[in-house]
Amino acid sequence: MKSLFFNFVLLAGSMHTLGNDVQAGVVSFGYGANQFNMEFVTIGSPGNAADTTGAPNPSGSVGYVYGIGKYEVSEDMIDKYNASQPGGVLQITKDTRGPNKPATSVSWNEAARFVNWLNTSTGGFAAYKFDQTSTGVNDDIIKWAIGNTADYDPSNPLRSKRATYSLPSMDEWYKAAYFNPSSSSYYDYTTGSNTAPTAVASGDGTGINGNNEVVYQGQAGPAEVNQAGGLSPYGVMGLGGNVWEWEESFYNSIDRGVRGSFWDGFAFYSTAMSRGYGNPSAENYTFGFRVAALSPPAEVPEPSTMAIFSLGALSLAYRARRKTKT
Repeated sequence: MKSLFFNFVLLAGSMHTLGNDVQAGVVSFGYGANQFNMEFVTIGSPGNAADTTGAPNPSGSVGYVYGIGKYEVSEDMIDKYNASQPGGVLQITKDTRGPNKPATSVSWNEAARFVNWLNTSTGGFAAYKFDQTSTGVNDDIIKWAIGNTADYDPSNPLRSKRATYSLPSMDEWYKAAYFNPSSSSYYDYTTGSNTAPTAVASGDGTGINGNNEVVYQGQAGPAEVNQAGGLSPYGVMGLGGNVWEWEESFYNSIDRGVRGSFWDGFAFYSTAMSRGYGNPSAENYTFGFRVAALSPPAEVPEPSTMAIFSLGALSLAYRARRKTKT
């Protein structure tokens, strides 16, 4: 296991759409006893300006609408993925704290395998390319070849442009965490505030300090994924505290970025100014992840193979002070 360093400077369910862009919805993955739902939140305001005060600099500008998991990936989801693997191959190892706890000690490579399965099990295309001779779940990926016009994206050679689900890129994660669509500005913390949040053992943003609560700073362990503290301005839970989350993006030529701090971290670690990293094969007990939902121009499963889920309209009305930095 590599040490963490810090930079201080559905069968598929339906999703509501706007054009080709993925929006909020609940998607079902797996089959029978191994079926689970994943809820996605719309991250709108495409083409937003980047934040020029965070790390790295600039960060957070995304030119398209996308979805991001409202909650971190849970142990139960990984267990059901493992049970769905034919012949028991490509099993993902993780810590065992409880079915609704965030899945930790999952490497970047293992998270990429999980995301690929979300795509292929719903009739889509893998996001990440593993060598065809690869037999280990924690083997490294390779970049899509330039000549593969169906998958290669020059702006992001790690991710197939046909993928529906992926790990969130650095900018996708940053925008979901710190950007306020109501004021088109950024906050220091993931709770829609420039004031350090209150440390709690668990909560859903309805405690004494409301949304400005985060699971961090001396807690005994992570909270359940739906009790991981206050929401971001977009309505995403647990982006600050609880567990570090893998980014899809490189931190340097080898390592991948992680963001958000963890249950025993300091407040600063969850700010827009802090970003950590880890080797893609590292299985760290504080590392978890969440999933992004994209909008590929690809075929979808026939309606007869879909389980349709209805979802009420998601309110994106927020009252928050405009972020100011000096």
